[in-house]
Amino acid sequence: MGFPTKIQLIKRAKSEQWYINFPSAIAQAMEFERGEVVEWLIEDKHKLILKRDESVFDAEKKKPPMDL
Repeated sequence: MGFPTKIQLIKRAKSEQWYINFPSAIAQAMEFERGEVVEWLIEDKHKLILKRDESVFDAEKKKPPMDL
């Protein structure tokens, strides 16, 4: 199932910014964290790849379990 999303553009006097928002369902399924940094890769003019830093997951594996 896809999630249609509009691309937003904010034009200013000397610059412009483009935004793509993730639907909540995608962000939750991907377990994104606030402030997480990702990298966009261009496969071709029809496909973008969003890449996460794999070291984030390696660090999670090394964390000791939390006591409740």
